Amino acid sequence: MWLWIALGVVGAAALWAVWTFNRLVRLRNRVEEGWAQIDVQLRRRYDLIPNLVETVKGYAAHERELFEEVARARARAIEAGSVPDQADAENEITRGVRRLLAVVEAYPELKASESFLALQEELTATESKIAYARQFYNEQVMRLNTLIGSFPASLIARAFGFTPREFFRIEDPERGPARVGLAD
Repeated sequence: MWLWIALGVVGAAALWAVWTFNRLVRLRNRVEEGWAQIDVQLRRRYDLIPNLVETVKGYAAHERELFEEVARARARAIEAGSVPDQADAENEITRGVRRLLAVVEAYPELKASESFLALQEELTATESKIAYARQFYNEQVMRLNTLIGSFPASLIARAFGFTPREFFRIEDPERGPARVGLAD
């Protein structure tokens, strides 16, 4: 009788361990999927920035330092290796794009340019997609980190090398991100 009870407990523990391991793997994969979506949108943003700079440069060639700053920020972001480095680089790009768009306000003919308006629309759509992808990623990171930090799942996580992931934290809209829309 005790043997069957012991076997039942061991079997239940083994099933729980397999279930927990599979849950950890599923969450880790969702985090990686979320990061891949962020990466796709960031790359799209990186592709739009040189076009935006060139368009503005045609009207405000004297802003050379600003153009170089945006180019350096873009290069740093492309080469970022970790989530915190990527977030820092994205904040730098956001500040540069914000300054670039402030320059645009001084050039009504640029604000009316079809190529600038198309770039602005694409950048706005891309920024929205980045925000959505960031939200998805951070939600999955929170779920994974919560499971990794919860007992007794932490035992399985530690045994199989699961580690907490970093959130992708960039400047919040309330703190003044790049404003992509034009004021009338």
